[in-house]
Amino acid sequence: MLKPTRTAPRAAAWESSRTASRTITAVPRTGQLLLLLVVTLGSLLVWAAPADAHAALTGSDPKQGSVVEQAPEQVELSFSEKVALSKGSIRVLDPAGKRADKGTISDLSSGSDVRYATALKPGLPDGTYTVAWQAVSADSHPVSGAFTFSIGAASDTSVALPDTEAGGGVVGTLYGAARYVAYAGFAVLVGGAAFLLICWPRGAGLRPLQRLVVGGWLALTASTLAMLLLRGSYTGSGKLGDVFDLGSLGDVLSTKTGAALVSRLLLLAAAALFVAVLFGAYARRDEGDGGAPDGEPGAEKAGSGRAPRDADERRDLGFGLGIGGAVVAIGLAATWALAEHASTGIQTALAMPMDVVHLLAVALWLGGLAALLVALYRAPAVPRPAVLRFSSVAFWSVVALAVTGVYQSWRQVGSWSALTGTWYGQLLLIKIGLIAVLVGMARISRRWTARLSVTTDEGTNTEPAEDTEAPDAAGGGGERTGKGTGKSDRSGPGTRAREAQLARQRAAVEAAADKRRRDGDPERLGLRRTVLAEAAVAVAVLAVTTVLTGVEPGRTEEEASNRQQSASSSEQSGPTNLELPFDTGGENGRGTVRLELTPGRTGNNDLHLFADTPGGKPFDVPEIKVSLTLKAKDIGPLPVTPEHITTGHWSASGVQVPMGGDWQFSVTVRTSDIDQVTVTRNAKIG
Repeated sequence: MLKPTRTAPRAAAWESSRTASRTITAVPRTGQLLLLLVVTLGSLLVWAAPADAHAALTGSDPKQGSVVEQAPEQVELSFSEKVALSKGSIRVLDPAGKRADKGTISDLSSGSDVRYATALKPGLPDGTYTVAWQAVSADSHPVSGAFTFSIGAASDTSVALPDTEAGGGVVGTLYGAARYVAYAGFAVLVGGAAFLLICWPRGAGLRPLQRLVVGGWLALTASTLAMLLLRGSYTGSGKLGDVFDLGSLGDVLSTKTGAALVSRLLLLAAAALFVAVLFGAYARRDEGDGGAPDGEPGAEKAGSGRAPRDADERRDLGFGLGIGGAVVAIGLAATWALAEHASTGIQTALAMPMDVVHLLAVALWLGGLAALLVALYRAPAVPRPAVLRFSSVAFWSVVALAVTGVYQSWRQVGSWSALTGTWYGQLLLIKIGLIAVLVGMARISRRWTARLSVTTDEGTNTEPAEDTEAPDAAGGGGERTGKGTGKSDRSGPGTRAREAQLARQRAAVEAAADKRRRDGDPERLGLRRTVLAEAAVAVAVLAVTTVLTGVEPGRTEEEASNRQQSASSSEQSGPTNLELPFDTGGENGRGTVRLELTPGRTGNNDLHLFADTPGGKPFDVPEIKVSLTLKAKDIGPLPVTPEHITTGHWSASGVQVPMGGDWQFSVTVRTSDIDQVTVTRNAKIG
């Protein structure tokens, strides 16, 4: 235990030696740390843009690539989940690129069937029409696409579709970077503040830790504002110049994501008050005790002229900060849960609270790790109890991560095939591997902590007092110095000032020597290195987590794929009728093949083929062949060579379909000696 007479000189020495110690040790190592974090972050952020689709187009009427005889009254689109559409989200363009729709969108959804339609103008001429659509999926991510259909016959079109997907380009990259900074800022703000309140209350007076937590608040606030401004362009035009469009910003504020971002800003205002109290009244709770631990002689009045706060008042202040901080932290985490993956899909009532717990566990672990790393490099000493308390907090955070992570993985992936066969599942496996590495490093850090505590307990106490302001040279500090040296304070003011100056110099030298001994201690050095490695892996974990928020969940991807396959197959139980437009690329190489398979079931069937010109007249092509393939069972291709019956008509009898399933019909059409094309279409048989 430190003696009262040594407390004040060591407190003064910390301020005197901090500049030199920063130059010798802290700055180079901090620079290396920042370089490592930036390089790791930069390499991982490449994954984040553009974001994959979270809602998928599962079907349309007219179908993609189809040729219809008469112009339809409307175009219908079917999606895998609810989407948000605005005016102009579905555009139908004629071959000249002019709008062929009326600009109104109707919601035809019923239950799990999600359909939207836009009415077409009457009297549309024949030709190829382009349908371009853009929407926002239920989990706030933009999706887009385009396809064509033809009226009467296919034709050339001058429509040029955009090269970039919704959510891509420069705006998508900036939005992805802002999303990452928001996650990192949240972790540092919440985890750093919790580290100070739970693990090391006296650390609230250290400037490096104060800068860390305030930096987390600034990062989260700035990134939230950036996301709010970028949101309209991110889900709309994708143009950087539209970022400051007030009309677009007004539209964003009326969406679920906009409301979540505004709520986050309001909660950050409350967080600013929390940080002000934490580093103000709470950090000065022991003002006047000269930095001595509670209960020691130096804890009484120590020359500042102020009486120490009552112990009950300090305890009440800490309790209030803990309750208020927990409410703000839960609210901030909820802004993600309300607008991201947890808010859509199955079991949302359970998924959103679990997501809040998951985010808080990440913040307590990784944000606390960042605070511990800063303390190990920038604080004069980190008490053993503080490290052990953080070890306990980290353990329970990992437990919470495991429980909530298993549930989220099941909910978002749903099957082993989706875990290994989708991009979301593969990223999830990477995240699990990184967390396993992080847990292993944490175990090594705990061993170094045990060694450090043994060395401290068996040797002399080398921990200086907490980071407090140095006593005034002519104030209480000078009086204690005089008493400690046994000299009378009856000499003149000049003599007392000289004695105080010499005492501060001796204390500075002693503190610098103590710091060198601590920095050279192998146990402390080992703990620093393992915590630094943990922080580097933590950066990677946050990066992968950010990417996961921009990738379509495995369960959704598989369901959308199944629906698309079902929509692309004919569900008829009777004769199979298919229309297959073709274009061999040569002169008079365009037309349509109509395929009829009767009775359209397993066993023997009759096949009829009719070829028509773009004008609807029978088309006698030199050669036409058909094959059937059942990919799900690895059957085929089964070749069929039909016989020419009359102009534009071929048929084959006894066509065998061995089993029911989603069969692929491939029709090869040759219009000259060198011009040939194969077109395919799926149909459900049996």
